Amino acid sequence: MQSHADRDDLFQEITLQAWKAYTNFRGDSKFSTWLYRVALNTAITFYRKEKKQSIFVSTDSVPDTTTTENDPIEEQTKAMYKAIGDLSKVDKAIVMLYLEDYSYIEIGEMVGITPNNVAVKMNRIKVKLKENSQKYVVNY
Repeated sequence: MQSHADRDDLFQEITLQAWKAYTNFRGDSKFSTWLYRVALNTAITFYRKEKKQSIFVSTDSVPDTTTTENDPIEEQTKAMYKAIGDLSKVDKAIVMLYLEDYSYIEIGEMVGITPNNVAVKMNRIKVKLKENSQKYVVNY
């Protein structure tokens, strides 16, 4: 979600849905995998509902690129997060799980695709991020 208030609302909704669905947890997978699926499904539903209600897009979470600092690491980080923001929802989810050090097997279980498909998607995502992050880098 773009705004801090929407993220708080989403977190509250995910917590509520996880609480309600806990009795359905069978233990067929790791608890973290099950919880991620509940969170992802809740977030998608929440996003779709929000999208229908308003067209307004907040820029609260977009890093400010007009700073006077010339820190190249900071600029690259901002550019990378903007490039991640341009990805599809599934690709964003895969990248965020990858950044949290989940294995391809775990990511595949959470997203609902095979580990080989995760590997292929990650290679394609890395290429996209490399290309797209270059357009956000500010050259001084």
